[in-house]
Amino acid sequence: MASDKNSALREKAEKLAKENSFNISTLSNDDIKKIIHNLEVHKIELEMQNEELKQIYRDLEEERLKFADLYNHAPLGYITINQKQKITQVNETLTEMLGIKKSNILDNSFTNFIHWDDRDIFYLFMLQTHKKNDKHSCQLRLIVSTNRHIYVNLEAKIKNNDDIRISITDINTLIAAQKKAEESERLKTAFLANMSHEIRAPMNGILGFSDLLKNPKLNNNEQQKYISIIERSGARMLNIINDIIDISKIESGTTQVKMKEVNINHQLDYIFTFFKAEAENSELDLVLKNSLTEKEAVIITDGEKIYAILNNLVKNAIKYTNKGSIEIGCAQKGHYIEFFVKDTGIGISKDHLTSVFERFIQADINDTKVRQGAGLGLAISKAYVEMLNGKLWVESEIGIGSTFYFNLPSQINEKPRPESETKVNLITQENLPYNLKILIAEDDEISETLISIHLNPIAKEILKAKTGKEAVEISHKNSDIDIIMMDVQMPVMSGLEATRQIREYNKKVIIIAQTAFGLSGDKEKSIAAGCNDYISKPIKKDELLALVQKYFKN
Repeated sequence: MASDKNSALREKAEKLAKENSFNISTLSNDDIKKIIHNLEVHKIELEMQNEELKQIYRDLEEERLKFADLYNHAPLGYITINQKQKITQVNETLTEMLGIKKSNILDNSFTNFIHWDDRDIFYLFMLQTHKKNDKHSCQLRLIVSTNRHIYVNLEAKIKNNDDIRISITDINTLIAAQKKAEESERLKTAFLANMSHEIRAPMNGILGFSDLLKNPKLNNNEQQKYISIIERSGARMLNIINDIIDISKIESGTTQVKMKEVNINHQLDYIFTFFKAEAENSELDLVLKNSLTEKEAVIITDGEKIYAILNNLVKNAIKYTNKGSIEIGCAQKGHYIEFFVKDTGIGISKDHLTSVFERFIQADINDTKVRQGAGLGLAISKAYVEMLNGKLWVESEIGIGSTFYFNLPSQINEKPRPESETKVNLITQENLPYNLKILIAEDDEISETLISIHLNPIAKEILKAKTGKEAVEISHKNSDIDIIMMDVQMPVMSGLEATRQIREYNKKVIIIAQTAFGLSGDKEKSIAAGCNDYISKPIKKDELLALVQKYFKN
């Protein structure tokens, strides 16, 4: 058996020796075994290296495809020409730039695509490229498919094989991009300057007149005048903040559309009533023109966004109208309801009829009278109208006035019903609830103080919590609490989580969420967490007391 094994070993060794060109006639069996082992190990190593090489090739091929895709769709046009001036490579960008098929470009002389008056420029350009053996550039005209020409910038570099790679940039595109960048920078600078003014002005009113109120010698008329200025400054500041929040949500795509039944007649009546006093103070006639029947007036849409659109348009009309009148209204037009806000104001030049809907454009419009506002209202309105599948446009004439129109689909219902949101009626002193045990969960000291002052007349006891966790602990120890004012955003534990935990052991206590309206759907989240109702900041006394009365009848 040993002889047979040795014979097989010799036979295998002779075969390997023949394949690898060495002589085994003088080798012992042990030497032969070592050689066979080493050869087999070497064979395995070669196979492994071969797999590694294959993987490297696959990686290189993947990178080549990526590069080819980048090359073809680069913002610049690229060609490669050989020493005979023939085009050997061209990317998709250049074919689109010229409007000529790739097959009609390859193997042609590049000079065929150069304007005949500029070919001397190209020859000199090529001569300098070869001479300097470095990047070189020039400007000339290329002939495009429509027998027009375009001005381009060429940059060339010699490759290792002496071919020349040329990058081609459409100068018109460069100029347009530069103008757009300059325009964006100019508008941004104008906006920042305007925003600085818009924020500082009301802050100056709030801080300055708050300081003046400290004077003990002020009479009652002076005090009331200063308080009125502080209130108006605060409202102006709130409008600026709301606009910035709204435009940020639009830009980030987080604005939600909530479709429900809305009575357009009610919306217009509310807007008319809301702005009537302001218009009269500006010595303007405010007129409501509405031809919708009650049946036509009830549609499925987002009522809050319609209110925001009309609010922005009417505010703008009052702002830019020095004398005359403002009309608001709507009418049925086919399958759409068409709204309008018409003024006899300063008007808009033809150059700005489209740009007025862009962000911050107000900051860049020359006007002899300084106007308040961040320049975001029309941009917000346009975005909201488009979200509701409508269209917003303007007709205007300088010195005559402007009319802003927008339309919305009129999905009419056979049986109109009132808007689904409950309106809280303002209260009188006679029907206020009293002797309530109240917990105010609020981490902001100023907000907590303000709510305490508002609720103190109707409270027998007011408890306070600075965190959501404290609110849970206090309410657990005081099961007789009537109402909890729960701030949504609090440290340690959020107001929403605190509400969920309180609801595990107390289903009866009335919980009112204090929300920053419009932020991350606070209202909807509050109700889902177990709150009975909500009130938006800044909190107004009458609205707060009316909301309390809604749940506690005297």
